[in-house]
Amino acid sequence: MTSRRRFIQIVPVAGAALMAARTASAQADMVGEKDAQAVALGYVADAAKVDKAKYKQYAAGQTCANCALYQGKATDATAGCPLFGTKKVAGKGWCTAWAKKG
Repeated sequence: MTSRRRFIQIVPVAGAALMAARTASAQADMVGEKDAQAVALGYVADAAKVDKAKYKQYAAGQTCANCALYQGKATDATAGCPLFGTKKVAGKGWCTAWAKKG
Protein backbone atom coordinates (compact mmCIF):
# COMPACT_ATOMS: atom_id res chain seq x y z
CA MET A 1 0.00 0.00 0.00
CA THR A 2 1.37 3.41 -0.97
CA SER A 3 1.19 6.13 1.59
CA ARG A 4 -0.23 9.51 0.65
CA ARG A 5 3.18 11.12 1.18
CA ARG A 6 4.89 8.62 -1.11
CA PHE A 7 2.18 9.11 -3.74
CA ILE A 8 2.72 12.88 -3.70
CA GLN A 9 6.46 12.29 -4.18
CA ILE A 10 6.01 9.87 -7.08
CA VAL A 11 3.38 11.68 -9.17
CA PRO A 12 5.51 14.70 -10.22
CA VAL A 13 8.44 12.45 -11.17
CA ALA A 14 6.21 10.15 -13.21
CA GLY A 15 4.60 13.15 -14.90
CA ALA A 16 7.98 14.60 -15.85
CA ALA A 17 9.09 11.25 -17.27
CA LEU A 18 5.91 10.99 -19.34
CA MET A 19 6.39 14.51 -20.72
CA ALA A 20 10.01 13.72 -21.65
CA ALA A 21 8.90 10.55 -23.43
CA ARG A 22 6.23 12.42 -25.39
CA THR A 23 8.74 15.08 -26.42
CA ALA A 24 11.25 12.45 -27.54
CA SER A 25 8.54 10.64 -29.48
CA ALA A 26 7.39 13.85 -31.17
CA GLN A 27 10.95 14.66 -32.17
CA ALA A 28 11.44 11.15 -33.55
CA ASP A 29 8.37 11.67 -35.78
CA MET A 30 9.89 14.83 -37.31
CA VAL A 31 11.85 14.93 -40.54
CA GLY A 32 15.50 15.63 -39.85
CA GLU A 33 17.33 18.01 -42.16
CA LYS A 34 19.94 15.28 -42.67
CA ASP A 35 17.41 12.59 -43.67
CA ALA A 36 18.11 11.42 -47.24
CA GLN A 37 14.77 12.63 -48.60
CA ALA A 38 15.14 15.98 -46.81
CA VAL A 39 18.60 16.51 -48.29
CA ALA A 40 17.32 15.59 -51.76
CA LEU A 41 14.55 18.18 -51.45
CA GLY A 42 16.60 20.88 -49.73
CA TYR A 43 14.32 20.73 -46.66
CA VAL A 44 15.05 23.10 -43.80
CA ALA A 45 12.99 23.26 -40.61
CA ASP A 46 13.14 27.08 -40.66
CA ALA A 47 12.53 28.81 -44.00
CA ALA A 48 14.51 31.82 -42.75
CA LYS A 49 17.60 29.61 -43.10
CA VAL A 50 17.11 28.65 -46.76
CA ASP A 51 20.32 29.01 -48.77
CA LYS A 52 18.97 31.58 -51.24
CA ALA A 53 22.02 31.30 -53.48
CA LYS A 54 21.52 27.54 -53.85
CA TYR A 55 17.70 27.58 -54.05
CA LYS A 56 16.85 30.47 -56.34
CA GLN A 57 13.22 29.33 -56.58
CA TYR A 58 12.70 30.19 -52.89
CA ALA A 59 10.67 33.35 -52.30
CA ALA A 60 10.19 35.11 -48.98
CA GLY A 61 7.03 33.99 -47.24
CA GLN A 62 7.07 30.42 -48.58
CA THR A 63 6.75 27.89 -45.76
CA CYS A 64 5.51 24.35 -45.37
CA ALA A 65 2.40 25.73 -43.63
CA ASN A 66 1.32 27.55 -46.81
CA CYS A 67 2.31 24.74 -49.21
CA ALA A 68 -0.32 22.70 -51.04
CA LEU A 69 1.30 19.49 -49.74
CA TYR A 70 1.06 20.44 -46.04
CA GLN A 71 -1.47 18.10 -44.41
CA GLY A 72 -2.40 20.35 -41.50
CA LYS A 73 -3.91 23.73 -40.86
CA ALA A 74 -1.77 26.76 -41.68
CA THR A 75 -1.60 27.43 -37.92
CA ASP A 76 -0.30 23.94 -37.01
CA ALA A 77 3.33 23.92 -35.82
CA THR A 78 3.88 20.54 -37.50
CA ALA A 79 1.97 18.33 -39.89
CA GLY A 80 2.42 15.52 -42.32
CA CYS A 81 3.73 15.86 -45.85
CA PRO A 82 3.28 13.07 -48.41
CA LEU A 83 6.88 13.55 -49.54
CA PHE A 84 8.19 12.37 -46.16
CA GLY A 85 6.00 9.34 -45.45
CA THR A 86 4.86 9.17 -41.84
CA LYS A 87 7.22 11.88 -40.61
CA LYS A 88 6.09 15.42 -39.94
CA VAL A 89 7.54 18.68 -41.20
CA ALA A 90 7.77 22.00 -39.39
CA GLY A 91 5.12 24.51 -40.40
CA LYS A 92 7.83 27.14 -40.70
CA GLY A 93 9.99 24.82 -42.81
CA TRP A 94 10.55 24.79 -46.58
CA CYS A 95 11.71 22.51 -49.38
CA THR A 96 12.11 22.66 -53.14
CA ALA A 97 8.74 20.93 -53.69
CA TRP A 98 6.89 23.95 -52.24
CA ALA A 99 3.69 24.55 -54.21
CA LYS A 100 1.23 27.39 -53.72
CA LYS A 101 -2.06 26.41 -52.15
CA GLY A 102 -4.80 27.19 -54.52
